[in-house]
Amino acid sequence: MKRINPEVLVLGIVNGLYNSPFFLPRFREALFHYSSLFDMLNATVAPSHEDRILIEKYLLGADVLNVIACEGTERIERPESYKRWQVRSLNAGFKQLPINEEILQRSIEGIKKYYHDDFVIDKDMGWLLQGWKGRIIHALSSWKS
Repeated sequence: MKRINPEVLVLGIVNGLYNSPFFLPRFREALFHYSSLFDMLNATVAPSHEDRILIEKYLLGADVLNVIACEGTERIERPESYKRWQVRSLNAGFKQLPINEEILQRSIEGIKKYYHDDFVIDKDMGWLLQGWKGRIIHALSSWKS
């Protein structure tokens, strides 16, 4: 990315701690991550909704299978924490841009007003965090080269 020299690089990552080469820690962390996603679906979408069935089967199911059943180069999903991405980006020479506080406040107010109470929007170390019941699921940040 540094060679491309983008004006702004926006990182949107799955905040996962299930990139371990060892099965048991990877399984445990994947269980926590995906149980949050399924809990979110249970609380917000009817079990028989056609789109939910497609999401569970083709998106989440395929991801879970890849994380749990595949090893080495067969494993495609390798999410890491936003904190590891921060270190990686800083080491690559990128400078983090601040979060727009107005957008953050609007997002928090919108979540409280229109969505389920267990959705979370917060910030940490220049990252906009999105989660469910206190578990951070996605993180966004912007960087300059």
